[in-house]
Amino acid sequence: MVAILRIIVAFPKLDDAKKIKNLLNRNGYDDILAFNSASQVISAANESDGGIVLCGYRLADMHYSELYGYLPREFRMLLVASPVRLQECAIGNIMCLPMPIHSHELISTLETMDMELTAMERRRRKHPPKKRTEKEQKTIDDAKALLMERNHLSEEEAHKYIQKLSMDSGNNLVETAEMILAFE
Repeated sequence: MVAILRIIVAFPKLDDAKKIKNLLNRNGYDDILAFNSASQVISAANESDGGIVLCGYRLADMHYSELYGYLPREFRMLLVASPVRLQECAIGNIMCLPMPIHSHELISTLETMDMELTAMERRRRKHPPKKRTEKEQKTIDDAKALLMERNHLSEEEAHKYIQKLSMDSGNNLVETAEMILAFE
């Protein structure tokens, strides 16, 4: 099976990421990027339509759980770590594989994740989100502006913050923006 979505491989040692990228290439995956820092992963993920981040427990600049919080919701994470480290993992939406990695387990897990993401994409296309009204968009823009001014964030960082807060609280983006503005 060939992946439809992008795979971003990230490990502290770039050589390790490249070895996994080559393994995936040999197994029919072709849209793969290899990095050794979370900032590179976040940048690439923000420029992609979705996919899988395959990473180690700690990158040079960030812990896997922090990285997960910055990923667009169209991305899933596959964490590769020692069995001891995997016992500490508390984020339920992250798939995990113990080290050492066995290629057949890795490919099988990626195929499963790819099928899940493909099904999600089909559902999203079938039922696209409703268009926001001008008033709703203004509320979100005002909340972003407030965060940008008060917390010295870029527009992208402010938007991601609102998205994350929205997901964590179970509220939609407009409700979350209204809460931010209410606590001004």
